[in-house]
Amino acid sequence: MIKTVDLKKIFRSEEVETWALNDVNIEIAEGEFVAIMGPSGCGKSTLLNILGLLDNPSSGSYILNGTDVSYLKESNRTDLRKGVIGFVFQSFNLIEELNVFENIELPLLYMKIPANERKRRVNEAMTRMAISHRKKHFPQQLSGGQQQRVAIARAVVANPKLILADEPTGNLDSKNGAEVMNLLSDLNREGTTIVMVTHSEHDAGYASRIINLFDGRVVPDTISY
Repeated sequence: MIKTVDLKKIFRSEEVETWALNDVNIEIAEGEFVAIMGPSGCGKSTLLNILGLLDNPSSGSYILNGTDVSYLKESNRTDLRKGVIGFVFQSFNLIEELNVFENIELPLLYMKIPANERKRRVNEAMTRMAISHRKKHFPQQLSGGQQQRVAIARAVVANPKLILADEPTGNLDSKNGAEVMNLLSDLNREGTTIVMVTHSEHDAGYASRIINLFDGRVVPDTISY
């Protein structure tokens, strides 16, 4: 499903160059659950942004479902993300002016799904995440665990083939964190490909494979950080 070839990302500021990724070569099969680990600043989130088509690499190739998507324009990247990729972030990224139902509905509005189908899909996602009783509540009225459930419901409501999760339990206590990881595991068992950035060895234990990054490169899991 995912393949990168000699992927590089360089950030330039005046005359300073920062190599965030350097010759990253990975392959992730459809249906895998992969954790990306490494110390802060190693390039984990940069790699996830490229995989999620939120950014382009500086050089190298990114192949998604057999298509080279390395250097698409923003409008093309936006179109390709719809219905293909779902995102779950540490900070939840919910819109405070929208209630639970409306936050989950957003991806379907962007896809121009008819109203009746939107309602059906949102209700189904809320039921699955056990937040139907909160449908009219706003993010500030929810606990952290409930907010992350809303974020996962929003990620899955369009039935994406790929979910990218960036520190999905980073703002949660251990109980809520375990519940979120169990939800992601359930989605993976049903066939959804999941790529997760995490610092947590516990969370990484839910994955079927770990990719380790250090100074922007893929390294063996024996390296000492």
